[in-house]
Amino acid sequence: MHNKTIGQVFKELNSSEKGISEKEIEARLKQYGLNEIKEGKKISPWEIFLNQFKSIVIWILIIATIISAFLKEYIDAIVILVIIILISVLGFFLEYRAERAIEALKKLASLKATVLRDGQKKEIDSKELVPGDIIVLETGDKIPADARLFEVFNLQTQEAALTGESQPVKKNTDVLPEKIPIADMKNMVFSGTIVVSGRAKAIVVATGMQTEIGKIATMIEEVKPEPTPLQKKMDELGKWIGKVVIVIAAIIFVVATLFQEKSLLDNLIVAVAVAVAAIPEALLAIVTMALALGTQRMLKRNALVRRLPSVETLGSTTVICADKTGTLTVNEMTVKKLFANGKIIDVSGAGYETKGNFLYKNKPVEIGEIELLLRIGALNNNAELKDKDVIGDPTEGCLIVSAAKSGLARADLEIEYPRVDEIEFTSERKMMTTIHKHHGEKLAYVKGAPEVVLKLCNYIYINGKAKKLTEDMRKEILETNKEFANDALRVLGFAYKTIVADKEPEKNLIFVIKVIMITGDHEITARAVAKEIGLEGKVINGQQLDEIQNLDEMVEYVAIFARVNPEHKIKIVDALKKKGHVVAMTGDGVNDAPALKKADIGIAMGITGTDVSKEASAMILTDDNFASIVNAVEEGRGVYDNIRKYIGFLLSGNISEVLIIFLGIIFGLPLPLTATQILLINLVTDGLPALALSVDPFEPNAMSRKPRRQNEPIFKGLNPFLIYYPIVMTITSLLIFSWFYFNKGNLLQAQTATFLTISMFELYQAFASRSTIYPAFKVGIFKNKFLILAVLSSFTVIVTSIFVPSIGRFLDMSPLSIAEFVFIILISSIGAIIIEISKYIKSRNEVIEAVN
Repeated sequence: MHNKTIGQVFKELNSSEKGISEKEIEARLKQYGLNEIKEGKKISPWEIFLNQFKSIVIWILIIATIISAFLKEYIDAIVILVIIILISVLGFFLEYRAERAIEALKKLASLKATVLRDGQKKEIDSKELVPGDIIVLETGDKIPADARLFEVFNLQTQEAALTGESQPVKKNTDVLPEKIPIADMKNMVFSGTIVVSGRAKAIVVATGMQTEIGKIATMIEEVKPEPTPLQKKMDELGKWIGKVVIVIAAIIFVVATLFQEKSLLDNLIVAVAVAVAAIPEALLAIVTMALALGTQRMLKRNALVRRLPSVETLGSTTVICADKTGTLTVNEMTVKKLFANGKIIDVSGAGYETKGNFLYKNKPVEIGEIELLLRIGALNNNAELKDKDVIGDPTEGCLIVSAAKSGLARADLEIEYPRVDEIEFTSERKMMTTIHKHHGEKLAYVKGAPEVVLKLCNYIYINGKAKKLTEDMRKEILETNKEFANDALRVLGFAYKTIVADKEPEKNLIFVIKVIMITGDHEITARAVAKEIGLEGKVINGQQLDEIQNLDEMVEYVAIFARVNPEHKIKIVDALKKKGHVVAMTGDGVNDAPALKKADIGIAMGITGTDVSKEASAMILTDDNFASIVNAVEEGRGVYDNIRKYIGFLLSGNISEVLIIFLGIIFGLPLPLTATQILLINLVTDGLPALALSVDPFEPNAMSRKPRRQNEPIFKGLNPFLIYYPIVMTITSLLIFSWFYFNKGNLLQAQTATFLTISMFELYQAFASRSTIYPAFKVGIFKNKFLILAVLSSFTVIVTSIFVPSIGRFLDMSPLSIAEFVFIILISSIGAIIIEISKYIKSRNEVIEAVN
């Protein structure tokens, strides 16, 4: 409707300036529906709980539980079942958040609307609005529907949450071209936005799901979250474990049938038991716990994670798509510099915080030098500052804040300088004047575009006196104004006058100062802000984006996207994903919500962000600081590194156990381990250290490494743990088992010696697992106090089970001599030594390559 005359709009909607008749309301409500945002199907708590069982690893554990119970290994079955319950319950409570983005959108809707029906003004529930209704808008109103303006009096609306436009938008009734961005539709007002000044009448053209906010709600519903990189890798790991378990069971059954003189049923039971032993039962529980701990650490660093697997996603992020308004820049104006007395004075502080200093060449400025300027800014003002929040125009809000930094409270000033008249701002005049009484005099305070205000000035206020404004002074002021404007800084000029006989408040003014504020919009501003933060590259606007057919072919070469709408943002995220990137998207507005949900990880602003953006996101920055993302990336990489540590640690032990039993059967040996001993190894000597590794300090230099590729296997670089170590452990364990079995003829003692060998191999490896990249001495062998406690606890259980007969009998143990015990403890260190040598050689080679 923005590209049609108001007459065409009235005709198309069968309405007029008097509005529609009450008789037509019911028919139009049936045709268009209520003016409200409709919610899709909500996720029930039961569905959230069932979602915890979608992991392949969980199903492998469930099958293992059933098999263990069938084989009458009830302790194994109970332990695995407890692990499954813990994982599912923890996951449920951490993810018990229904998708509330649409619900948050509904909160944006206005509850009441003032309309004209049959020529009569009346207030109605906004949900009863229909296309064709005439709405009456005034300062402070929340706009109840999308509408075409036909009568405007200095109307400005705040549309930042919807369009990303940081400044109030001046509205008019002009007919506009058809293909223009929403942010440039100056003859339209949109549902959920706010009238910050002026008044208007408009005809409703869209309600409910047909409004721009409604379209965003539809996009949010249509975007289905994809599995995170970690979820994908864990599923791949689950499939791999499942295949390995089946192959192991089949091979052991065949080999046992060929080499063992037992029944087929007995061989099948052995094969299945060994296969179950190969499953790292604690793995998923420890991964879940590590992610949960990661959320706590991130919260301390101002990043609130809403979805558990997202903890790790940031660590693999290759691209961050940052919405400028509210992210790189905040939708708050801040006075940064004052130009007074020929000096450029810096103003410290950010946002609407009333603490800050005035500095010239890093030295404090006397407040008396700038008091007049700050007073004019505070009094020539219609905004309000309440609890660090501005009601009204952000430009005016920052002027109140700057005055407060000097100790000038607006409330006190209004008592001393009461306003008696006002000449309001208009887009034609480009300035505003307020008249104040003070000690029997009338003072005119003026603010506006510097070039406009300057034309009305004959004098300039310098060092407490009004001096004649020369032509050279004018040129200097205008040149400085141009220089700041080119740097994307908004500039205002201020002047004053004592009104005497001439009674004309806007002539023969005294120029006071210029106030420079950081803001932005359009391509020019986007480029300037990007330059300021060190971001360089090609700029593309929304209209150009619409014309590009294969965005994925060029998206990596574009650094700045300007004037984009929600559909464009989804298109950009999609294109980056097609190029194999893990995409993080930051934003704070309603218009960011669909892309936040579409990205691999959506990051919303906690302070300035809308409820809609927060509910659509996976993570919220509680301090609105873009730099906090760096902390979150570091945490994400650290969590992933730790997951790799205990994957290497747990799987290497399970691989070794299976190899020992498998080769033992091939060589015609009795089982080197009993089922109870295998369970004890998995829970005590593997489980406790693995839990401690989940809280291990992060790998050094995490942020100096490149982001890992999306298709990079989780096993990459773990050869020392998953190949070399299991081979050494298997050979050593079988040799020790054979020596005890053939030389001493005691099977239980041979199994006990094998249990001790495997257990000590694992405890030594726990310290080697403190890093999968660097030698343990570089990261500090004893830095993890929890690991030391876990290893000591495990060692105590081992010693007790071997040397306390009453406990040993229950755990299938036979006492060993002290000499045998010490020998096995010493020889078992060889596995960790092999890992450390491998890591040292690899890290040394990488250093040499880097130098060359």
